[in-house]
This record gives sequence, C-alpha cells and structure tokens, in this order.
Amino acid sequence: MTAASPLTWLYAPGDRPRVVAKALAAGADVVVVDLEDAVAPDRKDYAREATAELLGEPQPVPVHVRVNALDGPLAAADLAALARLPGLSGLRLPKVTSPEQITGVVAATGGPPLYALLETALGVERAYLIAGAHASLRGIALGEADLRADLGVRGDTGLDWARSRVVVAARAAGLAPPSQTVHPDTRDLEGLAASCAHGRALGFLGRAAIHPRQLPIIERAYLPTERELEEAETIVKAATAQPGALALPDGRFVDAAVVATAQRTLSLARRPVLS
Repeated sequence: MTAASPLTWLYAPGDRPRVVAKALAAGADVVVVDLEDAVAPDRKDYAREATAELLGEPQPVPVHVRVNALDGPLAAADLAALARLPGLSGLRLPKVTSPEQITGVVAATGGPPLYALLETALGVERAYLIAGAHASLRGIALGEADLRADLGVRGDTGLDWARSRVVVAARAAGLAPPSQTVHPDTRDLEGLAASCAHGRALGFLGRAAIHPRQLPIIERAYLPTERELEEAETIVKAATAQPGALALPDGRFVDAAVVATAQRTLSLARRPVLS
C-alpha cells in the first residue's frame, strides 16, 4: 500500500505547531492539520498562518489540511493561502453537500488532491454525485459526529446504512474505499479495535485518528490476519498454476474476483506494522 491509500490519518490542530510536529513524527500515513473543529474562532487566523508557514516546504510525510466549512466565511481564505504550497498533499473539505462545491474548489485552487467529508443527510444522499464530481477528488468519507446530530441517531448501528452507502458510492465512482471517521475516546482502545473490525466488514479501509496511541490499533485491525494471508497465498498460487475459474481441494470456488481480492490482501500485508 502507498500513501495513495493510507490506513492511518492523524489529525492535529492547526493552531498548535508543536502538536503538529509530534504528529509528523508519529508514524501515520497522513497527517491532517485541522483548521476547522479543533481550532477556536479567535485562533483561526493564527492556525492558517502557522499552517502556511509549515507547508512552505515539503514535509516528511503527506500533509493534508481540513479547511473550514465551504459555506462559511473562512474557507476562501484557507484555500487561497494553502492550496498551492509545496508541502500540501491534499485538502479535506468538510460538510460537502453537492458536486458543485467540489468543482468550485477546483476552479479556485487549480485542483490539488481533494477529499470530501459528508456530514449531513443531504451529503450522504448525493454521495455518488459528489464522488464523481471531478478527477481531483481522490476520496470521500463520513463525518459521523455531525451526521449523527443531523439524523438524530443515538445508537451506533443507526449509521450503518449511511456507512454502506458511502462505501458503495466511492467504489462506484472508481475511488479508493473510504476511511472510517475518528473514534473520539482516545483511551478506549478495545472499543476502537471493535469499531475498526466492524468498519472493515462494511468495506472501509483505514481510519482517522486523533491520538498517536490509536495508530497501531487501526493498523492491526486493517492488516490481514495470518489465516487471511494463508488463504490469499493459496488462491493466488492456484490461479497462477491454472488460469480461469477453478475449485480448490477444500471445495471453494475461485474466479477472477476472488483472485483479485486475494492479491489485494497480499499487497496490504506488505505494509510495515507500527510498533
């Protein structure tokens, strides 16, 4: 796997440069500097300036920036200050509700890699249209805290339909599988692991984090198990020896789709595991 399909996205508040520096050294696939939810209103300008200073030169790991809401007064200034800096690897766009917002950002910025966060019922309903809005859009994901509030959902399983819709929309538009949203309790590592397992079963790939201690849990949850690796190796070996549809000695039927899944499993296993 490469940074094009990361497993771990570590958020850090844009108005705290020391925290951002620690995040850059934490081993995440991508660091997301947050100018939106993590920054108080009276520190927005400082956060933007500090982030622009950071991104004035290339960084050791990909750095994305979550700008302020596109329908608010701050997003235009964020985009103008950051979109063309050499250290920027992507922009995360919160509360996207239409494909026109994506094309508007492309027109304003020249089209750095974009990632849309769907955080409302309207955004989820338009997931496929948003996912296919422009070639600069590289991924979509849910913002579950805002979506939960918008829907009035209390139990976690109440979001499973929206989660599946976003997974299907991403794949239908030819995008990588979406990553899961953050698990807000940074000390609940068992809960994080269980939630990641559920997300993986739904078709997600990787997860956003808000503390470095969450990164190894996410990686372990999304990397293949030894049994999955053994099964994938058996399938690929059999398919190499006998191209086309076949049945394994244990009776399992193998076709091209099964082989492709096995190959993805083996590719994912080549990632180094965080300690």
